[in-house]
Amino acid sequence: MVKYFLGLNDLKSSWEQVFAAFWQRYPNPYSKHVLTEDVIHREVTPDKVISRRLLTKTGIVPRWAERLFPTNVAHSAFVLEDSVVDLKHKTLTTLTWNINHARLMECGLASFKSSITKTIKGFEYVLAGMQGETPTKTLRETAKEATEKAKETALAAKEKAKDLASKAGPQKKQHYV
Repeated sequence: MVKYFLGLNDLKSSWEQVFAAFWQRYPNPYSKHVLTEDVIHREVTPDKVISRRLLTKTGIVPRWAERLFPTNVAHSAFVLEDSVVDLKHKTLTTLTWNINHARLMECGLASFKSSITKTIKGFEYVLAGMQGETPTKTLRETAKEATEKAKETALAAKEKAKDLASKAGPQKKQHYV
């Protein structure tokens, strides 16, 4: 079970863009599971911005847990996010944790890493949009394009085979005695 995770990311953007994108990262196509985000507390000093936000996300719980909780509670998760933006040293530190079901369940490493990957991809998506670049495609869009390309290639190969077969003409069957 995951208790603590440290992730360091080097984003290829200016500090000002990263700082602005952090506050604009939801919604994005990688984080459709994030339903709401509310600022609970914000403190601004000349050197730091300290905030606490409450995020509401959709969640998948084990089948046994669905029987313990009402449907609306079993399929949503509340997450607290504390962030400290150090304007002087240009660092951004966030701490997040689930606040419902935490005593009863913990997430496994695989689901946690998947969530972190989606978070980073979403952040990069927002940064690309801010920089006027075409944001990277979602995995679903990439898979759909690859499927369409494979179908086109297969159809072209089939047509080419038919064309070659017709050019070869009918062949005489050989009889062996």
